[in-house]
Amino acid sequence: MKTPRPKPHAPRQRNMEAIAKLKNVPSSPRKMRLIADLIRGQRVSRALGVLRFQPQAGAAVLQKVLLSAVANWQQKYENERIEDADLYIKTIFVDGGTMLKRLRPAPQGRGHRIRKRSNHITIVIDSKVQGLEAVETATESSENA
Repeated sequence: MKTPRPKPHAPRQRNMEAIAKLKNVPSSPRKMRLIADLIRGQRVSRALGVLRFQPQAGAAVLQKVLLSAVANWQQKYENERIEDADLYIKTIFVDGGTMLKRLRPAPQGRGHRIRKRSNHITIVIDSKVQGLEAVETATESSENA
């Protein structure tokens, strides 16, 4: 049998993303998703402004996770400037976490179950300028031509 010949690859663009996760946040995933929907796809600076003025308690938690993602991006790409990167929220999702089950006294000696929900938050930020070095080399080559 012949082995298939590898296909030529297109030049890959540098992926400049950073991830931040927070697990077991003591809030219901349904409430947190309402806030996450407000900032999905937004630029980081605009998302921070939106979160700052939201009255919900989950907004402060999301703001901290977003700032953590920005710090992770800075750590990963030390020689890049945030202003040039034009960071935006690529993906944000809220999954259900562990559920604490408690009993509440009910009539006639029964107990009703209370589910204290928690959630896991994941934020991925990316640069709209895909691979700043690739853009710089492209502009240099066009100037030389």
